[in-house]
Amino acid sequence: MALIISGQKTVTTAGTAVPLGSQQINGLVQIKALDTNTGVVAVGNDGADDVTVSNGYRLSANNFVIMEVGDLAQIILDSAVNGEGVSWLKLNT
Repeated sequence: MALIISGQKTVTTAGTAVPLGSQQINGLVQIKALDTNTGVVAVGNDGADDVTVSNGYRLSANNFVIMEVGDLAQIILDSAVNGEGVSWLKLNT
């Protein structure tokens, strides 16, 4: 049986990017904007371990994206509103 790994991450201060986590994933992860979000959340990495709502992949509440990653620290998160964020789930393939 495969181990299910999941979590949530919020951005305390909008405009201050944070890593999604620090766990080694080595596979696909689904990242979904929290249903309580009122603004957009950006995910990605601009190559300098940063992302903004102007250059990241923008997610509105309940929208999701699937990405292949090694370590969750490679995915950077920012939000337009303080305290908003995402939930994530490692997909077993």
